[in-house]
Amino acid sequence: MAAYNFSRTPVAVPKVSTAYRQINTAIPAPGTQDVLANLEKNESRSMHGQLPIIWDKADDFSVFDIAGNKWIDFTSTIFVANVGHSNAHVTASIKEALDHPLYSCYAYANPVRARYLEKLIAFAGAPFEKAFLLSAGTEATEAALKLMRMQGQKIGKRRRGIICIEGNWHGRTLGAQMMSSNLAQREWIGYQDADIHHIPFPYPWVLNGRDPVAFLEDGLKQLSEKGVDLALDVCGFMLETFQGWGAVFYPNEFVQAIERLCQQHQILLTFDEMQAGFGRTGKAFGYQHYGVTPDLICCGKGMGGGIPLAAVVGRAEIMDLPDVGNMSSTHSANPLVCAAGLAVIEELESRNLIAETARKGDLLFGGLRYLQQRFPDRISQLLGNGLIAAVVFRSPSSGEADGPFTSRVAERCMQKGLLVVHTGRESIKLGPPLTIPDAALLEAIAVLGESIAEIAAE
Repeated sequence: MAAYNFSRTPVAVPKVSTAYRQINTAIPAPGTQDVLANLEKNESRSMHGQLPIIWDKADDFSVFDIAGNKWIDFTSTIFVANVGHSNAHVTASIKEALDHPLYSCYAYANPVRARYLEKLIAFAGAPFEKAFLLSAGTEATEAALKLMRMQGQKIGKRRRGIICIEGNWHGRTLGAQMMSSNLAQREWIGYQDADIHHIPFPYPWVLNGRDPVAFLEDGLKQLSEKGVDLALDVCGFMLETFQGWGAVFYPNEFVQAIERLCQQHQILLTFDEMQAGFGRTGKAFGYQHYGVTPDLICCGKGMGGGIPLAAVVGRAEIMDLPDVGNMSSTHSANPLVCAAGLAVIEELESRNLIAETARKGDLLFGGLRYLQQRFPDRISQLLGNGLIAAVVFRSPSSGEADGPFTSRVAERCMQKGLLVVHTGRESIKLGPPLTIPDAALLEAIAVLGESIAEIAAE
């Protein structure tokens, strides 16, 4: 699908003035084109393609552009600002760290790191005992790949295979890209690791009433026919907690069957919790929806409150497989990121944000189901849990996925003071900060409904 090109030319739009939205200029605002042109000249185009807004500041669930227009943010900077943009407690913790002159200390110990790791392990709960801190999610999934294979090496597996799920996404570095299944985006590698395997994802529209466990068995049978023996040739399963583009969760039975296979064949079960962790789904971690216990979880995004922080968390015997100095990272675990990460967990706990997210998720999905009833020929699927949702659009004439319509709806939302996640395909993703008040949440759903109606009418 070709990328949708959002217009950078300011368009006169109706003024908006509510408690949560302010649109006072043409959109995109005057001056937007100049900043985008500057970035186009000096920055790799791989960073471009989002809605044409120049972010000036963000506070809690609000984003402001260079002209002072104000949006309800349903992106959380792509699910980073779980405890709200520029959270006051996170900010104060960072300032305190800045006032103590120690920005970086590599692998040398510091007290904030010790306090944060203790808090992180307690937050993760059993069976997790140790963590390895990193700067980006893709580093975390790479580290998990290494740990799974080191475990396979330790117990004498014939090969060190990793089974992944088609359509899942784990990052843009070499191993992470190989575990992802986007063939076009990994063509640059020039080869595929023969011991990284992919089995089909159990989309609800593919299952269509079929037994999820039988579906899993069919996928694994295809590997078996290629000579892959679970007991001898596989040391890890890597699952994105839900499939990112559409917030598509697995059937519980599918994941529980994978856990049984892992226990039976000495295979490590790893969840990529980048988008799902730290309260986003109405639970501390998204895997908890499935009633399973993984060996490793990979975290990032929401765990740092906007500061670059990621981690692999797991059982001690797995986390201690690398010898001293065998797995480290220059900027990881520095006092600034640890102070921010500690404040994020304190906010989640002190404000009861996980339970609040489950409650607000009921509000969100109640509103979205009403929109689906209004637009049954346009909305084919509502997917997600808690405060992560995807609205999947189709053509009323063909019933096929309708990416261009979806992009136009995202653009119209922008013109009305609502920021949504433009995925570039037939889904709009919705993920406001967990701190959003009920009234702003409901107003945003109403704006989405207005936008769908207007684009459909056009």
